[in-house]
Amino acid sequence: MQKRKTSADELIALILQGIEEVKGHNINLLDLREIENTVCDYFIICNGTSNTHVNAIVSSIQKTVSKASKDKPWHVEGTENAEWVLMDYVNIVVHVFQKHIREFYDIEGLWGDAKFTTIESSVNN
Repeated sequence: MQKRKTSADELIALILQGIEEVKGHNINLLDLREIENTVCDYFIICNGTSNTHVNAIVSSIQKTVSKASKDKPWHVEGTENAEWVLMDYVNIVVHVFQKHIREFYDIEGLWGDAKFTTIESSVNN
């Protein structure tokens, strides 16, 4: 029996749910599909308040996605120092930052041509 492939919209919803469950801050979705030569279709960017919080967000995303769809990230890096963790779900790349590192690298500014959506959160950002 072959498992059904999770759609991009379903995967985005699961990732956002994982971020929300542990109160990730300043969640943005960048749609890169209209930009030529991109490595993926979407970036999801958020930040945590400490390295412990960043790792909790990453863990929550992995558990939420895996439980609902059995999908696992193709690659995860940055968990050692947890200042910037990148989770690669192939067509969706998740960036979980500490706030000062996010401000320094300004990924949203680098991808200014992307369609940008701020995700309203229950957390005071």
